[in-house]
Amino acid sequence: MVENRIVDTSLEEARHWGNAAYLDDGLVLTDRVSDAPIPQEPTRMNFILMALCRKGRAQYSIDTREQTVTPGDLLFVSERHIVENYTASPDFECLCIMVSTAFYHGFIQNVKNVSSLLIFSMNNPVVSLTPREIQVYTNYYQTIREKISDASHHYRRELVKALLLAMFYDMSGVIYRVEQSGKKTQTRADAIFTRFISLLGEHFRSERRVGWYAEQLSITPKYLSETVKQISKRTPNEWIDSYVILEMRMLLKNSTKSIKEITKDLHFPNQSFFGKYFKEHVGVSPLKYRKGE
Repeated sequence: MVENRIVDTSLEEARHWGNAAYLDDGLVLTDRVSDAPIPQEPTRMNFILMALCRKGRAQYSIDTREQTVTPGDLLFVSERHIVENYTASPDFECLCIMVSTAFYHGFIQNVKNVSSLLIFSMNNPVVSLTPREIQVYTNYYQTIREKISDASHHYRRELVKALLLAMFYDMSGVIYRVEQSGKKTQTRADAIFTRFISLLGEHFRSERRVGWYAEQLSITPKYLSETVKQISKRTPNEWIDSYVILEMRMLLKNSTKSIKEITKDLHFPNQSFFGKYFKEHVGVSPLKYRKGE
């Protein structure tokens, strides 16, 4: 038996879909998903996708779990997850927002927000919206698209990021409503991952050892690593690094703390180690990043 090859798709490709509006550094909006080439092979998403179905019907699998989308449904696909077996009716239409991870981290305000959306989207890849929630999403989509198209606006990028952040908070009501309506039965793997992400959000500033998190969960580091990779397509170390780097970015851009103070806050042994760690993951030194270079 020949195993299907997994192909990667990028946000760059989505920019060329019909009627797409985009910012070069990681945001694409389109209402013409029907123009996208239908993948014939399992496809790994390298960006975050959120879309509201307005007409028609679509079916697909995320990490082998089958999903069906009908009008009024909001669908989420996080990066690195694998989509396959996609089919859609000829009249399928949706308002689609696609965001690179780097762009997402550029407007999100804290790691708790990252955690809540991440866990929610993995447990609820398709959600039926209320009429009011449909209108809220539609209004934001149209406004953001309008601002993207206004290339003459000097603060276009900052304005779009502010609107996306406002949309995130506004749509967080969906997360609250769905979570309050009834808890889904979790598998042991889901429960371990959810607990790991919760612990990570609380302790990443001081604890960066996989063994420490495994100890808190009363499992072995190997079992934690296998479970987290199975559920999220990332290793625990990758999750730890992503949280630490996100916090570094936000403190460097949105606070007046010195690099020495940030080094201390994040429990790095010294500024040199802090700088090497940041440059390894971001590509520039903390000082250059703070200056916008």
